[in-house]
Parts: sequence; structure tokens; C-alpha cells
Amino acid sequence: MQVHDVDLRLLRVFVAIVECGGLSAAESRLNIGRSTISAHLSDLEIRLGIKLCKRGRSGFEITDAGAITYQASIELLQQCEAFANTVASSKNELSGRLSIAMIDTMVSDPRCVIPRVIAKLKGKGKNIQFDINVCEAREVETAVANGRSLVGIGVSRHHIRGLDYTALHNETNFLYCAVGHPLFKCEDKQINELIKEAEVITSNYMRDKESRNDGLNYQNSAVAYHDEGIAHLILSGEFIGYLPDHYAQFWVDKGIFKAIQPSKYHYDIPVVLITSKTNSSSPLAKAMIDEIKRCYAI
Repeated sequence: MQVHDVDLRLLRVFVAIVECGGLSAAESRLNIGRSTISAHLSDLEIRLGIKLCKRGRSGFEITDAGAITYQASIELLQQCEAFANTVASSKNELSGRLSIAMIDTMVSDPRCVIPRVIAKLKGKGKNIQFDINVCEAREVETAVANGRSLVGIGVSRHHIRGLDYTALHNETNFLYCAVGHPLFKCEDKQINELIKEAEVITSNYMRDKESRNDGLNYQNSAVAYHDEGIAHLILSGEFIGYLPDHYAQFWVDKGIFKAIQPSKYHYDIPVVLITSKTNSSSPLAKAMIDEIKRCYAI
């Protein structure tokens, strides 16, 4: 099979489907509809002459041939990226696609240096294409591991082999309630009783996946995968939940959010720079990593 540009595009779609766990789940990453994704997958299967996955009412399942094709696709796309960066470096200037994977709400953290880093790199190379993917914490690591992103800014509970992790700063999360919730205007003597009854939002966002023995009421009647989802649920006045202090401050300043017993209900999460041992040597990745470390004085 001769590999053409259209094949690379189809392979990128297939990689996204596998990593997201299905066609519907890949819609947000690819920013195209499910029917179009399905058509692309069918086109790739026809091009390769193999069945890559099973899909239907029983759910999504990758075939053995699909698993082999996925791994080969990752290696091919990494080589294409490396080729582009190598050619760009031969011109003695920074050029190419600079892909960054990040957890959400970092933009509200005053310690986040990414905007400054982008400005610095833009001044060093006018032909850099910046590609920022805001995603769930596990996907940040996956994107760096498979070469889809040159660097990642996120959190990690269990480090993945082949990746390097550099501590940047700690993010503090407090427990918040909003206007309309019984805890918002209660007297101090009522807090302990009301907090036992309050429903706490369960986060599946890995950012705070560690089980906390805080004695709170986790009923799983409210689940969110991103901080923005948690904020929506808190704003309803029906639930309480943990959020990064820098992100919640917007509503705190407006008198809409209140931290509940902050000295008791809080925890810190280390934010880290995630890089790949195999991809960090490219000129573009090295420039990005060096600039981030310089801004953090690492």
C-alpha cells in the first residue's frame, strides 16, 4: 500500500477513535460528526482491506488487526512529525507544528506560563503552528506518549514509562457551595450537620481521583469529568464540590461561591510538565521545554 496524504488523515481519525474509545467519544477531539467519522473509518478499512473494529449496539471493540494497525499508525505519525521538525531545523529556524496538551482551567491560574512561552517562541519562529488541545488528565499523558503532542501540562497519579515529569507548582482545591445552597448562609453551628446531608459532586477527572476520607456524602447523583462541569453543578445550588481556587475565584469575587471550612476541606495537586523521552529532542520540543523551565526557574 502506498501511503498518501489522505491515508495519513484517515489514520489520524482511526487513532482518535481508538484512544477515545469509540466513534461518538471521538467527535469532540476531531470536531466532526459521528457519521463523517464512520465514513472515514470505513474508507480506511477499504484502503487496508481489513476490519479494524467492531461497532454497533454492543459497543465499540477493536480487532486484533486493528490493534496492530493502531500501533503502526502511532509509529508512522511520529515519524512524519519527526521528519517535518528535522527539515525545519535544517533552516536554522523554529518551524513546524507545536502541539501542547493541557488540562482545563489552567488559563485562570496566574502561575501558568504558557501564554508567555507562546509569545517567546512566536518571536523566534514566524512559521510555528500552535496546536493546543485542552483535555482530560489521562489524555494529556496519552497524547504525549503517542507523539500527538510534543509537551503536556497536567497532573499524574501514576507515571507512564517513557515519559518525563517535571514539577511546576501545586494547585490548591477547596470545597465550594453556591448561592441557594443551605450551606451558603448557614450559621457556624449548623455547618457540621448540613454538610453531612449535602450531596458532593463526584469527579472522574483524575485531577482529584484519589479517594478522600473527608466523611462527605458522595452519592454519585452528580458526576462531572471537567472542572467546568463541576462549576455548573455547584452553580445550581443543589450540590457542593471541589474546584481549583484560581478557577473558583471568579464566582467568589462576585459573591456567588463560598469555600466551606477551607482550613479543613482542601487538598493540593502537583501540576507537572510532561515530556516524552523520544520526542523531546526535536528542536521545537526542546525550545518549548527550555522556555517553560526558564519561566519557572527550573
